[in-house]
Amino acid sequence: MSMISKQHRPYAYLFVGPLVVSFIIFFVIAFLRTAYFSFTDYDLFNEPKWVGLDNYIQLLTEDLFLTALTNSVAYMVIVTVIQISLALVIAVLLNQKLRGILVFRTAYYFPSILSSAAVTLVFMWIYQRTGFLNFAIGWFLKYYPVLLTFVGLFAGLQLLQFLWERRQDPEVKWHDPALGLISLIGSLVLLWLVVGMDWITANEAVKVEMVWLNTRQTFLGLPVTLWAIIIQNIYTTVPTLMLMFLAGLQDIPKTVYEAATLDGANPLQQFLFITVPMLRPVLFLVLTLSLIGTLQLFDQVALLGTAAPLESRITLAYYVFNSAFPAGGTPNVGLGSAAAIVLAGLTLVVVYLQRLIGISEGGVK
Repeated sequence: MSMISKQHRPYAYLFVGPLVVSFIIFFVIAFLRTAYFSFTDYDLFNEPKWVGLDNYIQLLTEDLFLTALTNSVAYMVIVTVIQISLALVIAVLLNQKLRGILVFRTAYYFPSILSSAAVTLVFMWIYQRTGFLNFAIGWFLKYYPVLLTFVGLFAGLQLLQFLWERRQDPEVKWHDPALGLISLIGSLVLLWLVVGMDWITANEAVKVEMVWLNTRQTFLGLPVTLWAIIIQNIYTTVPTLMLMFLAGLQDIPKTVYEAATLDGANPLQQFLFITVPMLRPVLFLVLTLSLIGTLQLFDQVALLGTAAPLESRITLAYYVFNSAFPAGGTPNVGLGSAAAIVLAGLTLVVVYLQRLIGISEGGVK
């Protein structure tokens, strides 16, 4: 790489300077001050008093911090696994050459450009006792016999058509759109006949009033409120990760899949042994961003406010904020700074471990 000539170096420093200055002020100095405050007793009003490791010892014995740590780690694992899996599957589906595919790509990406505050307010309405989610659950419980009948009829008609057409054309696909349209129309007609003859009837109306936010109930060991936040975060984050996977998929040469097809590899084998290995660099990036983003969850928790109990929604990032700026209490900047250092260390350890385990083998070094 050619060296920058002396006469051009001032221009390089001019362009790099603002970034370096902002990095030093807002990252380096901020981190050093946080590390210092973590060893002190500081309330924003009086001079910091050196207390050594007392703040870190207090964190290990405080129930609220341990709850925040448990919520953050569980949230990180669950959301990362689900959103990466969904993003990859959706990206593979949207990578097909189908008419109108751009419309679906735009529709799937749209949630990621919405304001986090606006989405949180909408989901708070959805999660109300008489909100949309409980209404949808009640509607499903009432009509699920009819819905399952429709799915069964559609699958049966699609299978019969596929087996019939396969006799004449071995290259026909089971998900052929033309066959799907015929199956859809046929299943709707058959469903109308079945329901009209009272062979299948809907259940009695079920009124669901499940509390999603203002509750201390748990599900699978985690607060129900945290599960509500998980659903919201997956909805807003999957589109961004999907777009990254889609860009990576479009860089994979089509000739590789053609060669694999000639060798007799089915779509599942092509996905496991071609798509996933060749997406390792993108997968490393997506996994890293997902791990960091989930550990730093803050805005959705903060915007819920008093709509949910603190211990049911608190995470490490919000614990730091709540310690430094408690509502109606005395600030404890020292304790919050210690929690921030723990959060930073946990983030570095998690990212390093996922790189060490081998997600980047053969792709990113």
